[in-house]
Amino acid sequence: MSTSKPTNKRRGRVSEIVKPEKKKNDREDDDVDSDLPCEVKDIIAALQQIREKAQKDGQRKCEERIGRQNLLKTLSKSSKEFESSLKNESVKYQIAYEKFSKEKAAHLQTIKGKKEKTTLAELEKVCADKIAAAADSLKRKKQDDKSFSLLRKSLGSFLDNASDDDFMPDE
Repeated sequence: MSTSKPTNKRRGRVSEIVKPEKKKNDREDDDVDSDLPCEVKDIIAALQQIREKAQKDGQRKCEERIGRQNLLKTLSKSSKEFESSLKNESVKYQIAYEKFSKEKAAHLQTIKGKKEKTTLAELEKVCADKIAAAADSLKRKKQDDKSFSLLRKSLGSFLDNASDDDFMPDE
């Protein structure tokens, strides 16, 4: 019996030693098993947060895209309105420019006509003055010729031997 006791004690000791290790492993496994659902829940919660954030980001990007599209539509509409307005103003400007060009041409023609009339009037005046001066000169020459003829006759009568026939007749 004595031999059997020590063996039992050893077994008991070995089994006691093994049992606590198993208990520790079992506790760790239980802790891991009990921690595992918490970790899975945390991971699932994190994934849900990521999914929600991704959905929010997607929704925000979609809203931004819609906003940009609306802005683009508004700008396009404004651009078309501006283009139409610019076209109308361009037509109005072209009409005004053509009217101005015609009025300018008519005005320049009027001024040119006035200048020509003024120039013609000045030339007529100069010609009239020259004609008047020539007429005066001709009158004086005729008077001088008459005076010369009288002088000749007077001299001829002084000089009895000279006659009017000796001198050239003046007309």
